[in-house]
Amino acid sequence: MSSQPAEAPVDTWGSDLLGCGFQSRTLPLLDDDEGACVATLVRHHLPDDRDALPDTPSSPHFALLYLHGWNDYFYHPHLAREVARAGGAFYALDLRKYGRSLRSHQTRGFITDLSDYDEDIHEALKVIRAEHGYGMDIVLMGHSTGGLTASLWADRHPGALRALVLNSPWLALQGSALLKLVSQPVADAIGRRNPKRIFPLPDNGFYYRTLQELGWQTNDQWRTTPSAPVRAGWLSAILAGHANVATGLQVTCPVFVMTSGASNYSTTWSDALLGADTVLDVDAIGAAALKLGPLVTVARFDGAIHDVFLSRDDIRESASAELRRFLGAYV
Repeated sequence: MSSQPAEAPVDTWGSDLLGCGFQSRTLPLLDDDEGACVATLVRHHLPDDRDALPDTPSSPHFALLYLHGWNDYFYHPHLAREVARAGGAFYALDLRKYGRSLRSHQTRGFITDLSDYDEDIHEALKVIRAEHGYGMDIVLMGHSTGGLTASLWADRHPGALRALVLNSPWLALQGSALLKLVSQPVADAIGRRNPKRIFPLPDNGFYYRTLQELGWQTNDQWRTTPSAPVRAGWLSAILAGHANVATGLQVTCPVFVMTSGASNYSTTWSDALLGADTVLDVDAIGAAALKLGPLVTVARFDGAIHDVFLSRDDIRESASAELRRFLGAYV
């Protein structure tokens, strides 16, 4: 899928590129140094979804907001339907400068502080609460870099969430195939002088190929290969987030962390990469997860890839069952 879909309407729901059962709306944000900024909120609209799963309740008892990862956007209708079957009203954010929210005057994915995304999240929650009431339980879910962002947000907003769900969250630098060569002092120093300087880091494109081999078709303007350039200011923000996690967060709600059973950093393509995390170190994720808060559950799924919910059908079914179990216990 390479064509550029039309922008979602501002402050009202319109049709979304995911088709029947999905809608999106543009959320205006404050301008930054590059100009106008927006986020895009996507929702699963159950009454219009002909492909809704059997036994999906018509009245949700919680709302879930999903945050994507780096070089990414939301294209997971199957995940939305699983959450709906568990009793959730599903929403997803394309954060500023990503996917549906990327504008021609912007530097793809660029921020210098992960707390910049607070505005995106707060604007989305305003819409969700307006639609479901302020008493509705909120679950925040994040994948990869979105998992780091979600964890830090939950730490800064105690009591705001009923639960936090993390899908291969990027909680620590150790073992990262992408950025392990760069230290925080170096990134900070360069980021202060030239925040948009590009670090020419290697990307063999294997994760992108993994998605293609497993049948996932994405918009090649929004999920690029090689990955979008890594810039000094962005990297400094990520490393600062890792440092906060390493010190220890105080996420007060229950946390569910999902990862692959193994990482594989092979420099040669093989089918083994279709059943492993080729981006992050799952052992490092598991160790860092224990520093998020007092109630953390870690589930590892043998055969999963970096995005657990883009793995093979049988792995997704297993992950969905465990997600339903967690939501049923705590939400």
